[in-house]
Amino acid sequence: MLRTPEKQIIVAVPFARDNGEVEVYTGYRVLYNTSRGPAKGGIRFDLNVTLDEVKALAAWMTWKCAVVNIPFGGAKGGVVCDPATLSNAELERITRRYTSAIIETLGPDSDVPAPDMNTNERVMAWIMDTYSMHKRHTVTAVVTGKPVEMGGSLGRREATGRGCTIVTREALERLRMPVEGARVSVHGFGNVGSIAAQLMEEMGLTVVAVSDKSGGVYNPQGLRIRDLQQHVRQHRYLSEYKEAERITSDQVLTLDCEVLVPAALENVITSENAGDIKARIICEGANGPTSAAADKILESNGVFVIPDILANAGGVTVSYFEWVQDRGGYFWDEETVNQRLERIMVQSFQEVAQMSGRHGINMRIGAYMQAIERVATVHRLRGMYA
Repeated sequence: MLRTPEKQIIVAVPFARDNGEVEVYTGYRVLYNTSRGPAKGGIRFDLNVTLDEVKALAAWMTWKCAVVNIPFGGAKGGVVCDPATLSNAELERITRRYTSAIIETLGPDSDVPAPDMNTNERVMAWIMDTYSMHKRHTVTAVVTGKPVEMGGSLGRREATGRGCTIVTREALERLRMPVEGARVSVHGFGNVGSIAAQLMEEMGLTVVAVSDKSGGVYNPQGLRIRDLQQHVRQHRYLSEYKEAERITSDQVLTLDCEVLVPAALENVITSENAGDIKARIICEGANGPTSAAADKILESNGVFVIPDILANAGGVTVSYFEWVQDRGGYFWDEETVNQRLERIMVQSFQEVAQMSGRHGINMRIGAYMQAIERVATVHRLRGMYA
C-alpha cells in the first residue's frame, strides 16, 4: 500500500494566449497517501514535469510530513509549460483552468496545494480564488503559501531556511562542535539558501561561500549576507558582486568548512565529487541533492548528513501552521510561529537521531524508518475498507 499512489490525475489545460490562439497543456495531480490527513504538496510549472516525477515528489512529501509528525499525507502537482514564455495574464488563465480541472480533489480536508518550482504567492491566490468562486464562499485553507493579507502565515517565506538553521545547530551540538565561528558553505542562494545563510550568520556561524547559477563568491573571513541579499535584489545574480573572491559553484561544494548546505538542485553531490567534500556536516536544503552512490562515500568518510526530508521540512511545517490558522480564523504573531517551528524541528531531529543511534544507521535511513513506521502504523490501526 505504501508503494502505490492513491490517486493519479491527468488533465488537459486549454487556455487562450494573449494573441487569441488556443493552446492545450497537460496538468497532473497525484495524491500519494492520505492515511494521516489531507494530502499536502506543491504545484510546479515547468517543461520537464512528468507523471513519474510528480509521483516521486508526492511520495517524498508523504515521508516529509510524517518525519516531522504533522497530520498531512503527500501530494504533488504540475503543469507542463515554460513560464518564461508566458505573460502574467496567460499564467493566471492556466492556473485557473488547471484548478477547475482538479477541483474535485482539492479542499482543506482532502488536498492542500502550495507553491513549488515557478509558482508563488500570486499563483496560490489565483487557486484560492478559483476554488472559492466554485464553492460560493471564501475558503482560505484550500492552499498555503498565500499572501499574508489573504490568510497566509507570518514566517512562511523564511520557514525552510529557518528549519535548516535549527537542525544544523542541533547537529553541531550532537557532534560536540562549537556553533560560534563554524564555517558554512551554501550552494544555492535562492529563498532557502539565502535565508539559511542569513540566519546562520545571525546565530554566530561564519558563512564563507555562497553560489547561484552565475557562480560563487568566497571570503574565508566571512561574507556579509545582508549585503549579498541586497546585491541580488538589485542585480539578480551574484556574478557582479565585487567584495569577495570569485569561485565556481562546484568549488563551493568542496571548500574547507564545517557545514555544507546544498540548497539548489538535485544530484549536485555525486560519486565524482563526494570524496572531495571536506565539510563535517551536510544539511540538505534542496530536495535530493545527494545521489545514492555519493551517500555511501559520505558515510564511509564520516560526514554527518541531515537528510532533505528532515532538513527542509520547516516549509511544510509552517504551511501546516497556516492551514491551522486559516481553519481557526485566528492568526499568530511571527514569534509564536518561529517558536512552534523550533519545537517541532528540534524534536524531529532528536527522534531521527535516536532512531539512527538505536539501529546503527545513518540519519537518512533513520528518517525514512521513522516516517514509514508512522504511516504504516496508521494503516494498521485503520485497517482496510473492503
